[in-house]
Amino acid sequence: MHRLTQGAVKQMKFVCLLAAPEGIKAFNEIHPDVELYTAAIDDHGYIVPGLGDAGDRIYGTK
Repeated sequence: MHRLTQGAVKQMKFVCLLAAPEGIKAFNEIHPDVELYTAAIDDHGYIVPGLGDAGDRIYGTK
């Protein structure tokens, strides 16, 4: 994103499906001027270290 902000981009929005509170905090610290939109926030730690647990919950594979 740094390259984009050095160019002609004046405003950015970041959209994701799922985010951890720690990731949101880190993102906002690094990019305070970028609006972040997420469909869901993982308050239970299912996406640590990856999305495998979330997939297991959705598809019942675990």
